[in-house]
Amino acid sequence: MQEVTSESVLEQVQREETQIWKKRERFSHMTVKQERRDRGSSVGLVERYLRRSFPRGLSTCSYPDRDRQRQVEEPRGPGPFYFFGGANGAEIVSGYCESRGWKRIYNKHREDFKLKWCETKIPANYCNFREGEQLVYQIPNNKVLTTKIGLLSSLREYERVSSKVNHGRGLRRLKMEEFIPTTFRMDVREEREAFFAQQEGVSNNESHMWICKPTGLNQGRGIFLLKSQEDVAAFKLKLQHTEDSQADRKTHHRQPQARVVQHYIQSPLLLKGKKFDVRSYLLIACTAPYMVFFRHGYVRLTCDLYDPSSNNLSAHLTNQYMQKKNPLYSQLKEDTVWSMESFNTYVNDRFQVAKDLPRDWVLGAFAKRMQQILTQCFLAVKYKLVCRLGFFDLIGCDFMVDEDFKVWLLEMNCNPALHTNCEVLKEVIPSTVEEALDLTLEIFNKCRLRQRILPLASQRDFVLLYNGVYPPDSELACSKSNTNCEINLKITKKAEPRRCKSGTTSLYGASASVEGRGCSESDQRPTTSTSPPQQSSPSVQGHLHSSSSSSNMQTGKNRHPRPRVELQLSKCTLQHHVRAADDGKHSKAEQRSKVIMSVSSAGISVCGSPEKTTAFLPHAGPALMSEKELRETKEEV
Repeated sequence: MQEVTSESVLEQVQREETQIWKKRERFSHMTVKQERRDRGSSVGLVERYLRRSFPRGLSTCSYPDRDRQRQVEEPRGPGPFYFFGGANGAEIVSGYCESRGWKRIYNKHREDFKLKWCETKIPANYCNFREGEQLVYQIPNNKVLTTKIGLLSSLREYERVSSKVNHGRGLRRLKMEEFIPTTFRMDVREEREAFFAQQEGVSNNESHMWICKPTGLNQGRGIFLLKSQEDVAAFKLKLQHTEDSQADRKTHHRQPQARVVQHYIQSPLLLKGKKFDVRSYLLIACTAPYMVFFRHGYVRLTCDLYDPSSNNLSAHLTNQYMQKKNPLYSQLKEDTVWSMESFNTYVNDRFQVAKDLPRDWVLGAFAKRMQQILTQCFLAVKYKLVCRLGFFDLIGCDFMVDEDFKVWLLEMNCNPALHTNCEVLKEVIPSTVEEALDLTLEIFNKCRLRQRILPLASQRDFVLLYNGVYPPDSELACSKSNTNCEINLKITKKAEPRRCKSGTTSLYGASASVEGRGCSESDQRPTTSTSPPQQSSPSVQGHLHSSSSSSNMQTGKNRHPRPRVELQLSKCTLQHHVRAADDGKHSKAEQRSKVIMSVSSAGISVCGSPEKTTAFLPHAGPALMSEKELRETKEEV
């Protein structure tokens, strides 16, 4: 039907184009200006007709034969299929998928894909996503981590909240000033005014250099330096002019690009006199449960020697996009990228004794510091990211080292560059992408089959930073503090379809098979993707192992089996919130119904094996039940 429709539309377009040319011949005496105006209006009519007539997803470019041929060549059958959008890393990802026998599709609206890898996030990538069946590259709201303002806001909020919590012994939380340069948001009036107020009365000799970055761009686009008070004053006037022009408009169009102003590190560590930064990788291989990894990348250097007073941005920004603008790049291309091993050797030879560094500082202390920083960044957004089985992300993280060997995080980038135009990149990039896909697929398949996730056979160079799964061989022991009430639950296989309407996961929302090992912490996370979930008790996390179908509860659209629960009450005491028996206002049956309601509404943590599970009521009331009432309650349930 699409082919017939497209042929009829094309015939209609051809007839209209013929009429246009006849019209031009008929009015050949018109002036050139009138002819251009007429032709423009006619072509505009044709284009509007094309937009109305062509069905969604059908190409409207000026090569109908080639597009029809591509549609015919679209692979069909059982698959598996993969879709790749863009050019960044196309050869690597395509080669990986085709080596596994997957077939590439080109229609982005097709829904029968196994893997979709796109450079840009569009609604079509997520609206028809089938959780637990498909893999989609890039978590939809990763901007809370991969934009300047998103990362800054997330870290600030995490620091504010964690400062009020006593974490006890364990990994020390870093303060932001320890790894993030001083930063001001220019889209927030209070911070903008605070920045300009700080610069008032400061002479050029005393002022620090600042770097202004747009929040959502990469490759150095939109970046400029504030090197003097004159630059700061001109920037202030520019922002004021933009704000006034926005206020004067009756209808607000697209808002200007939000920016941050960050303190420029003027005393960086230099490699052979050149400025550098380090690109590392953060892999979120799975979000339900979270499996987060770190991997070394490579070192990026400038072509020119470092000169802080230079007005050339390529002397300050080390990314390949900026270095390619240097006329000497073709000659110095291989010198602009170092491996981590070469960086480690250079530091050992030049700085180990002078700076009193431990041997192999780069591969040891520096790597651990980067891992610590990235772990804290992930924890800052852990409850913000959309968590669905099948979402994964590979994020590029840029670090800088100053002359005191202090490590700074500059930014985190979604869709990092996967080009291999240097020998070092040919070794690092393909192995990084292939191992990232290996880990993602292995974890994905193990989650679908409810197998133990750890150990991972495909793990080679990636280091596990965060494990959302409890140790698979350990069972949660019932602590004495929680043994006030003990209920043995037997969950039978008989189930009835039930639509999940609540926003939180309950016992009835879990799968009929409850396992005590390899469980997802996302089961204790609120299923709505728009608000951050509440942190559950440590005894609760990781012990409700929901299936891929039950994890679709986030959408609220799928039906789930409701397991039949039988309460076996033996040798235990239930504490419930009922009034004293001498009150006389409620019968024993009403009191027992209250107990049952408190059991079903309380937060229950399940542990143990599928044959015998134990649930705890975290909150208990003052009153007690007799053994006779317990037996009657059991019979009613």
